[in-house]
Amino acid sequence: MADELELLRSANPVPPDGPHFGDGPLDHDAERRLERLLRERPPGRPARRTPPVPGRPRLAWGLVATAVVAALALTLVLSGPDTTPAVAAPRPLVVQTGTAPVPLDRLAERAAQAAADGSPRLRKGTHVRSWSMGMSEDEPPVTVPEERIVRWRADGSHTELVVATDPEHPGRPVLSDEGGEPRLVDDGHVISDHTYPPSWSDAPPQSPPPNDPTRLRAYLTEAQYTDIPLTTPQLLDAVRELLDHWTLGARESATLARLLAGTEGLRPVGRVTDRLGRHGQAYVCDGPGARRMLIMDPVTGAVLGLETTFTTAEPEYGVKQGDVMSYSAWLR
Repeated sequence: MADELELLRSANPVPPDGPHFGDGPLDHDAERRLERLLRERPPGRPARRTPPVPGRPRLAWGLVATAVVAALALTLVLSGPDTTPAVAAPRPLVVQTGTAPVPLDRLAERAAQAAADGSPRLRKGTHVRSWSMGMSEDEPPVTVPEERIVRWRADGSHTELVVATDPEHPGRPVLSDEGGEPRLVDDGHVISDHTYPPSWSDAPPQSPPPNDPTRLRAYLTEAQYTDIPLTTPQLLDAVRELLDHWTLGARESATLARLLAGTEGLRPVGRVTDRLGRHGQAYVCDGPGARRMLIMDPVTGAVLGLETTFTTAEPEYGVKQGDVMSYSAWLR
């Protein structure tokens, strides 16, 4: 550790007698010292890796502080002094104060009324914007926000288009960790574009979801590869899996709302505006180490989004209480 501190002191790109960092671009000497700080480490000192925490997803951090500093510095250097740098990690959604929570059973009644004419209908495929914290051992702790569109054809084949996107600031660059190195990419940068051959399956979540709450619960349980009743956090994870494969119709959304209305531990907290600017009702479930917030359309009961945040700090991993672990926002 002493060697790293010495390297940091000697490579300080902003000495006490120099201009403040935010007052303008770095001069050539400061840029050289910053480059050395980001790229060098003392000879003979291997990069340390933090072991995974038993029973929890492995957070991908080599040298956590170094990776975060490198990512932020790269954003500042490459985006230029007159540009607001993109931030890969989103802020958690905030429930609007003074808004009345809508109980799930009332929302389920609204969803049933909205589904009376059966429109819109169920469609296989999804359109989702998502972000999740890096979870591998070899990547820095930043993951590019994605927009993914999956469309199925009549012959059983399907296409999948994935692009980088910043839903909070369309048009700005976003931070990617592709190839294990943080770098900036343009909003709309194509990550992958594939066409897959025909395939069929009668197992969840590939098979159509049923229009009955009891059968839907069994469907979601099977989709999680278990026959043990799901806890509420597990059920919400199964809902995420369902919505990553299907765009629910009005009747399916009403069925899901009835199922959720009979689920313990999912409480209404009020109105929230999601990352796509849509107004929804938020329902929160606290689980071990994480809180899940489900956002639903207040009229149709359709699921708009799901956000998971840390409920306890993990200082050794650089995680603070309330940090976003992942989110998904689904579109029709």
